[in-house]
Amino acid sequence: MKPKTAPWIFTANCPSIIGTVDVVTRYMAEAGNYIDEIHSFDDRESGRFFIRIEFLPQGENFSADVFAKAFAARAAEFNMEWQLTAPDHKPKVAIMVSKYDHCLNDLLYRFRTGQLDIDVTVIISNHPDLEDLAKWHGIPYYHLPITPESKLEQEAKVRELIEKYDTELVVLARYMQVLSPSMCEYLDGRAINIHHSLLPGFKGARPYHQAWEKGVKMVGATAHYVNNDLDEGPIISQGIQTVNHAHYPEDLVAKGQDIERVTLFNAVKCHIEKRVFLNDKRTVVLGG
Repeated sequence: MKPKTAPWIFTANCPSIIGTVDVVTRYMAEAGNYIDEIHSFDDRESGRFFIRIEFLPQGENFSADVFAKAFAARAAEFNMEWQLTAPDHKPKVAIMVSKYDHCLNDLLYRFRTGQLDIDVTVIISNHPDLEDLAKWHGIPYYHLPITPESKLEQEAKVRELIEKYDTELVVLARYMQVLSPSMCEYLDGRAINIHHSLLPGFKGARPYHQAWEKGVKMVGATAHYVNNDLDEGPIISQGIQTVNHAHYPEDLVAKGQDIERVTLFNAVKCHIEKRVFLNDKRTVVLGG
């Protein structure tokens, strides 16, 4: 089997009107671009159309600028917002973490082995515990302690680092701090958080122990974009696993951490592959 050639990625959204698929696919054919994967969705509630295409230029002299100039007029007829992503683009990612290392370990492993086509440029923490792990991977690690009194000052330093490393995506890999409203606004649409999902919802300390005391039969995790509503941002990915009376609190914690790792990975992968579209307070995830 031949290895898959890295594709260009085209994404767009626009009002729901006749001809939305045709205007894109017709142009792709006329420009000599082979469509390798296509997904679309028309949301009858919001009245918006979403499309994602992976394509392979058949000519040797493909130019993103030529593509943009030629397609712009057609896109304007549909009031279409669109983006083109090159095959060699690796998003620069900053990871924020506290003391739990399971999500960080997983992301760094997938980054190192190429499962995540990203460039992890910096790790930021409010604790020093995981610095050795960062050093082993050759990634700069910044320990920025935080107290209620220093919160805004600490977040200002985080912003400086985000800017310094040209960060495109921030991943909160069990960063156990609530971001301020201004920080949430600053990171709008480019920060992903992960947290446990238990039914009913158990808030506060030791949620898995609370769940065990209630005889919970399911544990899960939710990955979502950060916003000013604590743990209630637009959801990208979720995972669940059934449990029973034989699972003690430590078993629930272990299972929960496994689900958190995979769920966060899925969310980050969908984001960097341009599969996620924000649709008001919800998301559209195409082909993820």
